[in-house]
Amino acid sequence: MVSPFLADLFESHRAHLLSVAYRLTGSVGDAEDAVQESWLRMAGVHQSEIEDLRAWLTTVVGRICLDHLRSAAVRREAYVGQWLPEPIVSAGAPSRTPDPLDVVVRNQDSRMAAMVVLDALTPQQRVALVLHDGLSVPFAEIAEILGVTADAARQLAVRARKTAARAPEPVDDEVHDAAVRRFLAALATGDVAAVAATLHPDATFTADAGGTTKTALDVVAGAEKIARLALGLWRAHERDQVLELGFAVVNGQSGLVLTDPNSPFGRPVRVLGFVVKDQKIWATYDFANVLKLSGARLR
Repeated sequence: MVSPFLADLFESHRAHLLSVAYRLTGSVGDAEDAVQESWLRMAGVHQSEIEDLRAWLTTVVGRICLDHLRSAAVRREAYVGQWLPEPIVSAGAPSRTPDPLDVVVRNQDSRMAAMVVLDALTPQQRVALVLHDGLSVPFAEIAEILGVTADAARQLAVRARKTAARAPEPVDDEVHDAAVRRFLAALATGDVAAVAATLHPDATFTADAGGTTKTALDVVAGAEKIARLALGLWRAHERDQVLELGFAVVNGQSGLVLTDPNSPFGRPVRVLGFVVKDQKIWATYDFANVLKLSGARLR
């Protein structure tokens, strides 16, 4: 049995553990499952065996997430199209009920660009990088989780760090917001050149639909190509007029969300996240698989 005191301590660490698990797995559902599993494991250990609860739980979550990452790798092999980490989406206004996910996205390490880069790492590299660089877990402890030597764990982190350096630094929210609004305003004009002017020369468009809806299967690169694709999606939205378009906060910065007004809770069916560089849209992430929108909490 877990004492009320230890249960309260666990709750005080829940947001931290959820943040760790989300960065490790890139999945809101897997992260929440990992945190719940860490609670169950804690319940099976005598309190005297735990010297530092936060450190102990962090290590346990790391082990659990490594298993999730390995199973996810199998799922990705059969996935149709591109695979993106699941976004954390909110309406932006303070929630009526506290949500640990709100704490997760306050950390710049959980911005979408950083999450996409983490998703490109091997499971072992990801665990080594997040636990060491993000949480200062010693390599000796990381090595135990990974089943390798401390030197091997250190090398995994070094290689992961080089890959992670590709992600651009998040810009200020005001700069990000302005770039997204310029992009949206350009779409409303219907002019390809106007849309392309809001996009970075090295812009990319990545869609994750899992074969559930029509979108680009491969990554689209180049401002003009993306402008034409975005306008095609925009015109389809205007023609059908089935879904409502609005602003949302996607992993801590402004994005767009399409919701079903006929759903009792305005269910989100599509989310667009953005990365801004040099005051222009550098990356667009089209989350079109509703099964991967469990992290959308708009009410």
